[in-house]
Amino acid sequence: MTFVETLRQWDQAVSFADRQDFAEALRVFLAIPEPNSKIYFDIGCLHLQKQDLDAAEKAFDSSIRKDEHLAVAFFQRGITFYQKERYEEALGDFQYAFKALRGNQLIDYKALGLRYKLYACEVLHNMALVEAQLGRWEKAQENLVKALDFKTEAKLNVIDRALQSTLKQKLFKLVTFPSNALFKPNKHYVAELEKKDYLGKAKVVASILPQDEFSGFAPLQPQVEDGPARPKEPEVLRALEGEPHTVLFEFVPETSDELAVVPGNIVFVLQKGEDNWAPKFNPFVRSSLNPAASGENVIDADTEMESVWGRTTGRRITLWCKVDDQTDGKPQNEILLVAIHSYESSNPEDLTFQEGDKIILLSRINDDWLEGQLNENTGIFPASFVEDVPENDNAPPALYCFDHRGLSQVLFQATPAPTRQKRC
Repeated sequence: MTFVETLRQWDQAVSFADRQDFAEALRVFLAIPEPNSKIYFDIGCLHLQKQDLDAAEKAFDSSIRKDEHLAVAFFQRGITFYQKERYEEALGDFQYAFKALRGNQLIDYKALGLRYKLYACEVLHNMALVEAQLGRWEKAQENLVKALDFKTEAKLNVIDRALQSTLKQKLFKLVTFPSNALFKPNKHYVAELEKKDYLGKAKVVASILPQDEFSGFAPLQPQVEDGPARPKEPEVLRALEGEPHTVLFEFVPETSDELAVVPGNIVFVLQKGEDNWAPKFNPFVRSSLNPAASGENVIDADTEMESVWGRTTGRRITLWCKVDDQTDGKPQNEILLVAIHSYESSNPEDLTFQEGDKIILLSRINDDWLEGQLNENTGIFPASFVEDVPENDNAPPALYCFDHRGLSQVLFQATPAPTRQKRC
């Protein structure tokens, strides 16, 4: 029989014993063709529990032959000999067990799979009882006095009572091994016997959610092939808030909470402190608000870009676009999208919406991601979750960025405001 098969039967037998089915446990143990010393010890314990002393003696004999240093096997065979009234042999086994302790107070067999501690004072206690059975009361007292040197707090009363009994030349109780204690196979080896799924649990690898760990199918979170890759950084130019201020003097920050500025920069102050510091600001734009004063270029739909590129300086150009007046604080033309699926926000910058919601398109980040507004909430979302609502063909003015090749990308649709200018 292989080691794996032996291990499996050993574990099965111990499981029966844990369920108090000792007969079935013994049957499985005896079916193992080549038991080791621990299995022989378990077999002996089960026979001893059934009071089959001859079978228990043979099992403990085999256990000791397999491991001559197994002190607990000598201790158990000594108990078997004592119950068979073979006191001299019992005394010899108890002496072997005490010798195997090598002067230690105890041996803890937990590391070997047996939840039991063999105490030196208990071995000496049983040696004293055998001496008393043989009528050698002085020897019995000597062993008990010696046991006091190895005693622990938990065993103190047992030794004291036995010593008092010897003074009156009365016998005392034998310290026995617990009936439910057996050597168990290594739990790590047993774990290897279980079947393993080396492929692991199925995992979504093409989901519209960037951190989707769902392994089934969620109707409210539809899965798509070749799902859009989320932009590493939101390429969104959001509307500036606060009151714009022109920087007059250069300021070098001393902490990470401060903003470095130079004369001519524009900062949008969100809040002013009592000490005239601005604890909250929006540093998106750092240029003059007046493009004419700074020689920057204002463009519209009729602008010839070739002539604009001719006015570049230092391989750089700043462009402005003009936004038409709008009435009643609302844009005359805006692109509306309708949600065909519900989208649950998984990031702070995402926009949450339900199926059927109408979303105002603010910008197209790329082919897969859009930015929109819903109920005064602004955020980005997958383009595959919405479709156009053809309410009006006249789209609001859009802000564009240009390079030397011409029109590059729409950054964002104009937001509701009076006639104003925005900078790329």
